[in-house]
Amino acid sequence: MFEKLSRKIGFTVTEIKVLLFIITVFIAGLSYKAYKIESNTTDYKNFDYSAEEKLFDQLNDVENTQNNDSTNDKYIDSKQEVLDFNGSNFNKKEAAKLPGLKSININTAGVKELVNLPGIGKKTADKIIEIRVKKGGFRKLNELLEVKGIGKTKFSNIEKFLYIDQSNFFKAPEEK
Repeated sequence: MFEKLSRKIGFTVTEIKVLLFIITVFIAGLSYKAYKIESNTTDYKNFDYSAEEKLFDQLNDVENTQNNDSTNDKYIDSKQEVLDFNGSNFNKKEAAKLPGLKSININTAGVKELVNLPGIGKKTADKIIEIRVKKGGFRKLNELLEVKGIGKTKFSNIEKFLYIDQSNFFKAPEEK
């Protein structure tokens, strides 16, 4: 029977069996769902919460009359109240004080001077001084690129504040 049908339709016997199985399962699922929906009807109940709402409103009225002060009606901005106790002005941003152009001799500058440069912290300043001591001083500003933590971008930001004094080539740092 499947062989005759397969010749007429152009499907193999296995494909016809698979299609029949899928169609049978689909029909069984539809009939089960139809039966389940008809036998399982749910009655929805509507609840009237007006009585509970009245009780809640009465409780709020009692609380408001007990607290005669205006704290319940007052909007409290807690962030502003915390800031009121602090004398600092958080809205005002202080600009970083940068050194003057060509004002720091890289071969004599101490940690305090180097830290004033944009993007240079205490660790980087210590590394600059360490490499300066090893080399016996910087001959060119580009040598700062050897310092770990100073890349091309950071170097381009700080080179305008630095210079090398050729007459007084190297002095040991006064501070560390």
